[in-house]
Amino acid sequence: MNAFRLTALLLLACAAVRAQQFSGDVLGQHNLSPGGTSPIQGGYSAPCLFCHAPHSGLGVQAPLWNQTLTVQTYTTYQSTTFHETDATNPLLGSDSNLCLSCHDGSIAPGQTVAYGKWPMTGTMNAVDNFGTNLSNSHPFSLVLPLKDAPDLVPSLYSAGVTADPTGAVKLIKGNIECTSCHNAHVEATDLTAHDFLVRDSSSGQLCLACHTPSNRTVNNQSNYVAGWTNSAHATAGNQVSTQPGVNLGSYSTVALNACASCHIEHNAPAGARLLRGSNENDCLTCHAGGANISPAILNVGAEFAKAAHPYSTASGSHDAAEAILLNQNRHATCVDCHNPHSALPVTAFLPPPGVRPSQNGVEGISATDGITVLNPSVNQYENCLRCHGTSTGKMTVPATFGYLPVWAVAYGDPLNVIPEFAQTATSSHPVTHVSSSALPQPSLLSNMLNLDGITPGRSMGVQIFCTDCHNSDDNREFGGTGPNGPHGSKWTHLFERRYEFSQAPAPGQTIINLFPTPDLSVNGPYALCGKCHSLSNVISNATFSEHGRHINDGFTCSTCHTGHGMGATSASITGERLVNFDVNVVAPNGTSPISYSRATNSCTLICHNNAHGQAGNNAGKIKK
Repeated sequence: MNAFRLTALLLLACAAVRAQQFSGDVLGQHNLSPGGTSPIQGGYSAPCLFCHAPHSGLGVQAPLWNQTLTVQTYTTYQSTTFHETDATNPLLGSDSNLCLSCHDGSIAPGQTVAYGKWPMTGTMNAVDNFGTNLSNSHPFSLVLPLKDAPDLVPSLYSAGVTADPTGAVKLIKGNIECTSCHNAHVEATDLTAHDFLVRDSSSGQLCLACHTPSNRTVNNQSNYVAGWTNSAHATAGNQVSTQPGVNLGSYSTVALNACASCHIEHNAPAGARLLRGSNENDCLTCHAGGANISPAILNVGAEFAKAAHPYSTASGSHDAAEAILLNQNRHATCVDCHNPHSALPVTAFLPPPGVRPSQNGVEGISATDGITVLNPSVNQYENCLRCHGTSTGKMTVPATFGYLPVWAVAYGDPLNVIPEFAQTATSSHPVTHVSSSALPQPSLLSNMLNLDGITPGRSMGVQIFCTDCHNSDDNREFGGTGPNGPHGSKWTHLFERRYEFSQAPAPGQTIINLFPTPDLSVNGPYALCGKCHSLSNVISNATFSEHGRHINDGFTCSTCHTGHGMGATSASITGERLVNFDVNVVAPNGTSPISYSRATNSCTLICHNNAHGQAGNNAGKIKK
């Protein structure tokens, strides 16, 4: 076949492609000839010749290849969740090697084999120059055979076939190569993205050719992408900005950008898992109140500016492959509590204890033994127990979270809340189980009060959430305008409302932070308790004959009551109605231990320089 006939056939083929796909420049930025759209241009008018030579092209695997091949060695993609653990480099003359002969930046375009070096003008776009560090680009040219993983389409491993119904996304000689996703001859098969994609990639169609949202388990690992199809990110119609610096993908909405809202296929800033930003930096691109998404969504970033769950600590930061029970690695990143692939919008606030839709698909730990992994969590508290249960190496409570009582009756690990909430505890707030107290609850309201302290909120029910106490101080569930959940709060210990702890310079001595003539409003020191309990009922002594006296003198609830529950049992403190004592505030009275007995209506201790029990019984009387 002579050169004229071959050239004619090439022109006819290009014309056919042009007619089928779109009107315009088929080669797009790969047209390096004068007048083309590429930022780099050479002096030869035939655009195909920059890559191909009708005669004398390289005779390796390449299709009449004319560009000098790169021989660089690359740093390949690796991550703790990547199953293709064998690093390799593209074979000389393979599809990916051809592409990298320009895109690794080691050989300038125009370095032809058949015609020598052509003079070129312009500079390649930085985003298209991958360099030799490919650890932040989608993996390709893998060591065969491919290894199965829970997020992969089953046929990819079993039959070497993708799930793309058009057949455009395919393996190349059984492998993933650049040309599995890119067609170097047609820039705009995807009329929006213009990234030489082999098919329209809106709504993540290109990614879903290989990555499945179905429930799969491989080697005892569950698919983290499961649930994507109906998730908040897959369906969000929010418009996104395409301005430099805030670009979230090529398409107009979060749903259309799909995977690309959070991931970048090449030169991803975060490297592993190809995130736009590691952990919170990825999420806060949209969830920090910026102008890059419309309508705007709730500003979670502002919550983290308060006393907040820590992103990471000196002992470690989040990794997707870490154990669900977070031993020796204290942190609370967004993805510790949310699964971005399956999270759903919260449209209704259902009663406890089930996980809220925004936590759909998140992992947890069983409250039964504090060890068993639940993937996914069924109940909200199970997710909290990743850190607040049996995990070892917990971080000492930072000063930013405020004062921490030391209880007279306590479990060995004071930061393990499982014994405190257990069904067997003498008394506890009903978090991990339904309320089982046989004692009357005259102060308990029928509805929790909203943040204004007046308007009825959710019905009280027989069980509560962790987030009924630990929540953003402006959360929308209880009448605020901010996001729900314990992201951050202006109050200590991530409390939703004000809660004061009585404190003394030494046990038994004068309490230094009294609140006499108490403010029982939502602005007062008892606001958190007042969410569920009628403070006017409490101060009327309806349950305990000395409540009014203690509160009017300015003592807080924490002097005599633990907030979670009785984490252990004691021969001296019976523990009904969460009665415990902070031993930083109260002291033993003489040789007798700190004690409380509901049966005898008495306590023995020294508090605020006042002796109870042995040296003058000032104990209150419990009304039965």
